[in-house]
Amino acid sequence: MNPDFMQEAIRLSREKSLEGQGGPFGAVIVKNNKIIARGWNQVLRRHDPTCHAEMVAIRAASRKLRDYRLAGCAIYVNCEPCPMCLAALYWAGIDSIYFAATRQDAGDLGFADDFLYRELLLPPAQRKIPVEQGMRAEALAVFHQWAGLENKIIY
Repeated sequence: MNPDFMQEAIRLSREKSLEGQGGPFGAVIVKNNKIIARGWNQVLRRHDPTCHAEMVAIRAASRKLRDYRLAGCAIYVNCEPCPMCLAALYWAGIDSIYFAATRQDAGDLGFADDFLYRELLLPPAQRKIPVEQGMRAEALAVFHQWAGLENKIIY
């Protein structure tokens, strides 16, 4: 872990949250020992619950690299990523994740991070938001059609 990169993530979390852009979360994505993207929580500013620091940084890094894969990159975040951000980091193929505060620390402030981790461990029928499955055969027909395409890209 490079403390300079973590310090930048922490600086962003402080500066941007005090500006009222969102919660106190900041992130930087690093490749070849250089920051290639910065992100901070913009949930309030953009009226978008997906604008977490990690998501903003992933989007910026992907645009910069012109690639949806962030292989060879590391992310530094001032707090352990929530399940949405963690999944996005896996989808992006990031190499390393470094964080400072924990999801429990965020939970102590009222953020849902730790709750979401616990919620995802429950069977769908026991979760707070009702989940119902239907029309699987129709959905599978599209999957099978797509699987037969020669130019498909699996990511």
